[in-house]
Amino acid sequence: MTTADQAWQALAHWQPQKITDLVSADPDAQLRALVRSVANIRFDFAKTHLDHAAVAILSDLGAAQDFDGRRKTLFSGGISNPTENRAAEHSAERGDGAPDSVHRAQALHQRMRMMIDAIEAGAFGEIRHLLHIGIGGSALGPDLLVDALGRQSNRYDVAVVSNVDGAALDEVFAKFSPEHTLVAVASKTFTTTETLMNANSALQWLDEAGVDDPLGRFIALTAMPERAIEWGIDETRILPFNESVGGRYSLWSSIGFPAALALGWDAFEDMLEGAAEMDRHFRLANGADNICLLAAFVDQLYANRLGCQTRAVFAYDERLRLLPSYLQQLEMESNGKSVTFDGKPLPQHSAPITWGGVGTDAQHAVFQLLHQGTNLVPVEFVVAREPDHLLDEAHHETLVANCIAQGAALMTGRKSDDGARNYPGDRPSTTILLDQVTPHALGALIAFYEHRVFANAVLLGINPFDQFGVELGKEMAKGLAEGTADFDPATQALMAAALGE
Repeated sequence: MTTADQAWQALAHWQPQKITDLVSADPDAQLRALVRSVANIRFDFAKTHLDHAAVAILSDLGAAQDFDGRRKTLFSGGISNPTENRAAEHSAERGDGAPDSVHRAQALHQRMRMMIDAIEAGAFGEIRHLLHIGIGGSALGPDLLVDALGRQSNRYDVAVVSNVDGAALDEVFAKFSPEHTLVAVASKTFTTTETLMNANSALQWLDEAGVDDPLGRFIALTAMPERAIEWGIDETRILPFNESVGGRYSLWSSIGFPAALALGWDAFEDMLEGAAEMDRHFRLANGADNICLLAAFVDQLYANRLGCQTRAVFAYDERLRLLPSYLQQLEMESNGKSVTFDGKPLPQHSAPITWGGVGTDAQHAVFQLLHQGTNLVPVEFVVAREPDHLLDEAHHETLVANCIAQGAALMTGRKSDDGARNYPGDRPSTTILLDQVTPHALGALIAFYEHRVFANAVLLGINPFDQFGVELGKEMAKGLAEGTADFDPATQALMAAALGE
C-alpha cells in the first residue's frame, strides 16, 4: 500500500497538462470525470488541471491518510478533535450521527421551535426586530442565511452585530425601536469578550429606553447555559446546543435561531434537509465519486503541487454576497494549521488564503490580476439558474454570461504580440451551479463546503476542529486593554498614541 510520503512524492513528480488539451482530447471523458450533480447542484471541475493520474495519486493519499476511517469516526460521534478530546457532531444536527446526539439535537431543535412559537404568539410583546449579537461562527452563518434567504420576508427585521466597534450597535439602535426589539446573544462558551460587551450595551439601551424587564427581552444561544444564567438570562429563555458542535459549524443548531425566526420554521427545516442530503452523499460515496473529496483533490493539487497560496470565490448572485466571508472563517480557521493530526510539524502547505467577492463587481476590481497577473489563483464561481427578481430577464442572462465567460477566458486566454494585451490562459476555475437559491440548496451548499474542509484536513493529516490560533491575540488584547501585562516598548508606544495618552 502507498504511504502518505510516497503519495506526496508522486504528486511532486506529476506534470500538469494544459487545461485546453485535457478538455479537447476527450471532452465527454473530462465531463464524466469532473462534473457531478448532488442535491440539484452541479459541481463542475472540468476547467482544472486535475487528470486521471492526479486523481489516482490523490486517491492513494486519501487511503494512506485513512480517509474512510476518519469519515466513519466523524459520523459515528468518535473523537475527531483529539486536541480537545471531542467529537465534531454538526452532522448530528441534521440527523446523521450517533443516535444519542441526533436525539438530543432534535429535542433542542424542538425547544427552539417552541420559543419561536411563543414569540409569534406574543409572549415577549409585539416583537418586530431581532438584534443578534455574536462573533465568528456565532454571527457569520446566521448573517449569511438571513441575507441570502430573507430578502422577501417581512416577518422580522434582523440585524447581526459582531464588531465590538460601538458604531455597529449605534447603527442598529438608530433603526430599531427598543419596545419592539428582542436580543439574541450567541456565544458557545458565553465568555466571548466582544459579544458580552455588546450584550451589556444592548441591555443598557433597552433599560434607558424604559423597557420593562430589559433582561426579559434576551435569549441566549449557547453550549454553556449555566454561564448565561449567571449573566442574568432566565433559564426558560436559553436555547442550548451540544458542546460537540464547533462554533463555525453551528448554524444548524440554536445558533441558527435568527434564520429560523426570520424565515420561518419550514425554511429552517428545508435547510437542514438540504444539508442532510449532502451528508448522505459524503458518507456513502467513495473515491472521486465523492464530490467533497474530489473538490479536496483539486484544492491539494493547487496548494501543494502548483504553489497557489490563495483561492478566490466569486458569487455571481447578490443573495450570496456574504458567502466568501463565511468561507474565509470555515476554511482558514479550520485548516490554517502547522502541525499534523498527531502533533508533528506539517511538511505541506495548509489551507490557502480564501478571498473573493461578488460578480460582476469583482470583474472591475480584481480580475485584471486573475487574467494577467503573475500569481496563479484557482477561481471558484457560484451562480444560480433562476434569479430572485422580476426585472427584465436580460439582467440575469448578462450575469450568467459574464460568469461562464470568465471561466472560459481564464482557461483559453488570448495570444497577442502586444504583451499588454496578451492573456496567457491555462488558469483554472470551477463552477458551482444551483438551480435556485433556496433553503434546501443553501443547506446542501454549506454542508458541501464543510465536508470539503474535512476532506482537505484528512489529506493533509491535520485536525480541522480546533482553533487555538485565535486565542493568543485575544489574550494579549485583554492584557493590553487592562494594563495587566508587560509589552515591548514599540507596542506600548503605539497603544499610548492610539488612545491619546
